[in-house]
Amino acid sequence: MNKILVTGATGNVGQEVLAQLVSVGGPVRALVRAARRLDAGVEVAEGDLSRPDTLAQALVDVETVFLVWPFLTTEGAPAVLDVIRGHARQVVYLSSSGVNDEAERQSDPINQLHADMESLIKKSGLEWTFLRADTIASNTRGWAAQIRGTGVVRGPDIAATAVVDPRDVAAVAARVLVDDGHVGATYVLTGPEVVSRAQQVRAIGEAVGRPLRFEEVPVETAREQMLADGRPPALVEALLASAEKRPHAGLITSVVAEITGTPARTFRQWAADHADDFR
Repeated sequence: MNKILVTGATGNVGQEVLAQLVSVGGPVRALVRAARRLDAGVEVAEGDLSRPDTLAQALVDVETVFLVWPFLTTEGAPAVLDVIRGHARQVVYLSSSGVNDEAERQSDPINQLHADMESLIKKSGLEWTFLRADTIASNTRGWAAQIRGTGVVRGPDIAATAVVDPRDVAAVAARVLVDDGHVGATYVLTGPEVVSRAQQVRAIGEAVGRPLRFEEVPVETAREQMLADGRPPALVEALLASAEKRPHAGLITSVVAEITGTPARTFRQWAADHADDFR
């Protein structure tokens, strides 16, 4: 089995990908920006996607890269892909289920970013597989302070989607990274049911054993709070644009079960397993 480099290795999905690969005995290396210890069985290499010149050593003997792009623009991506192509054969890219192949321009900046990244990867000469994930359940950790403080999650309402467990995204990624037959494939990964923000908050309340509620606020109010919390202005605008423009998405796929052999977890399962994050 060829060595796999995992970027975003300390993030919600990346750390789960590492765990999955270690469990199947995959030769895996984690890309980190500063030296640190990770779980046993994980080799660590220092490098920074914002500095392509730091990546070569991390890519030695690497055949496949699991790529999470952590920036709001594709600036720098061509240079990163050039370095990857000089060492590796394939990229498995974590994208968004909101990407619409039929649209000339995507509905919001985040989906546009993912569409642009997919286009660059296709043109790079690398073999590729795209994992278009729906809203990832662990994003709700951003509500933890409000839940602990007031029991009310305040924010703009976003169209309901089939929220997906990061463990399921990682399980699919691990299979795609180690098995043949996925080159050139685009997989849309969803949970088994469409859930609104209010339903997610209620499920977390059930998990922690106290009633919680979601309170919709105007976008401008949300903007002021997010900026006051210290979030970068560019990120705030991208998130709010996504909230305002995201259409209702009733799409539910069976890809998780088809590739892993196990049905996708519900959001309620994720909340129950991570209740301590909100206590």
